Amino acid sequence: MRLTVTKTNNANTYYVIRSIKRDGKRSSEVVEKLGTDKAICEKYNVTDAYAWAKDYVNKLNESEKQNQNKILLPFHPNTLIDMNEAQKYNIGYLFLQKIFYQLKLNSICDNIAKQYNFSYDLSEILSRLVYGRILHPSSKKSCMDFSKTLLEQPHFQLHDIYRALSVLAKEMNVIQAKLYENSKNIIDRSTGVLYYDCTNYYFEIEEENGIKQYGISKEHRPNPIVQMGLFMDRTGMPLAFNISAGNRNEQLSLIPLEKQIMSEFELSKFVVCTDAGLSSIANRKFNNFGERSFITTQSIKKLSKKYREWALSKDGWKITGSDKTFNIDELEDSEENRNKIFYKECYLDGYDKERDIEFNQTLIVTYSLKYALYQKEIRRKQIDRALNALNNPGSIDKVKQNDYKRFVTRVTIDENGEIEKAKYKYILNSETEEKEAQYDGFYAVCTNLEDDVADILDINKKRWEIEESFRIMKTDFEARPIYLHNDDRIKAHFLTCYIALLIYRILEKQLDNEYTISEIISTLQDMHVTKVNNDGYIPSYTRTQITDKLHEISGFRTDYQLTTHQKMKGILSKSKK
Repeated sequence: MRLTVTKTNNANTYYVIRSIKRDGKRSSEVVEKLGTDKAICEKYNVTDAYAWAKDYVNKLNESEKQNQNKILLPFHPNTLIDMNEAQKYNIGYLFLQKIFYQLKLNSICDNIAKQYNFSYDLSEILSRLVYGRILHPSSKKSCMDFSKTLLEQPHFQLHDIYRALSVLAKEMNVIQAKLYENSKNIIDRSTGVLYYDCTNYYFEIEEENGIKQYGISKEHRPNPIVQMGLFMDRTGMPLAFNISAGNRNEQLSLIPLEKQIMSEFELSKFVVCTDAGLSSIANRKFNNFGERSFITTQSIKKLSKKYREWALSKDGWKITGSDKTFNIDELEDSEENRNKIFYKECYLDGYDKERDIEFNQTLIVTYSLKYALYQKEIRRKQIDRALNALNNPGSIDKVKQNDYKRFVTRVTIDENGEIEKAKYKYILNSETEEKEAQYDGFYAVCTNLEDDVADILDINKKRWEIEESFRIMKTDFEARPIYLHNDDRIKAHFLTCYIALLIYRILEKQLDNEYTISEIISTLQDMHVTKVNNDGYIPSYTRTQITDKLHEISGFRTDYQLTTHQKMKGILSKSKK
């Protein structure tokens, strides 16, 4: 920067100017107008305006060298911004990009690319699909448009994305195994306990084809579906997944994926924890071998009469750490008792003819006063809705499981109490209410472990996290409905959802689990910078505790009042290390 003086008959006016290069041509622009001789002398209480101005410019240059300068940005109210040139860019993705590169997904993609003959950058495409799934879940075309709002512009076309999906589907298992191996370098993985669950995703179509088949939809939709089985480790991190046809029994999805984990992840010693829907005898026996074990939810209603009566009997209950027994009918409704978990256990002897080994299980039944009161309150609200429905019989149609209408039954009866087929009315079904009430507060698991009951129950208690992972993918990442048609592209779609889930879970853990998913995602979505001519970028977002924490864990900052182009290049480089 330098000082220039404009002289007129009435006064000398001082300006700070600097040289710039615009459109390949060198020019000058005014940085600051300092004022006339008189104005400077009066404002700064000096006698020599020129000497003061010269000293001021010297200080600006010295401060600029020390990177402590105030940069004055020239804006012109009568100058239009450039046509078709974005001014605002999202930089929230940089915090996801940091984890993407920590997982070495770029190297994984580079190794895959060596096996195929394509010209596009697979890592760039996969990264944009993942960032888009978290920050702007939408179609592949919309993801392409979203990529143009990021600070780093895409170098691929829409057709490249669809071609890349086919490659990603072929390498799906390899990518999962590499991700597990690489993730151990940045987070703790606890694979002694593996949680497994299965859900399904629907398509906005009516014709079934390939793996898109009609099945029992979790959301009761009359559309073709595909099934997704997911393994999660004890820390809540996704471990592996598979995709199968929608008309397949979900119980059959566990063993193939488990075999994949044992062979490609080189895991052999673990406990598989599942819910009742996946607890087939075949799955239990498969994990009753070698160093594998199982803990699975057991439906008390489906137990034989002998064990069901034992499970529901009122006496013989214990609490961990004590030999005292309790009768649950005699429990006082106190805060202390509401927080206790009572249990009893028995051994189920068995034999695995196929392997010629014993197949023994322990049935553990728990009772919680708090859980019993919760179930009663839920049923009370459902009965209230059922009573209201009696006033509007036309609303009573086919009853679904856990629907309040199960408490309503239709009877044919005349005014004299005689059965008459020509007439009917709806009444409250008290028999159903009484039948369900006997199970209030009870919960059961089966296991072949011989560990302490408290440890077994503690393991099973964390199973809710895998259900939360499915909720995140379905709701926050909008993984359904699916609009892709080819099976390989469908599988690649879920691969990107899985990677997005893993990256989000790692970020959540790095943030010490202090923030909700909506807080984290909305913060990343709102983190934008605005380009200011050739000077750099200024933040266009609110600095908060979350943004401070994000910068802290990532090792770079984007929240200075101005980030020069050179500094931004350094930030981009740090996000890829």
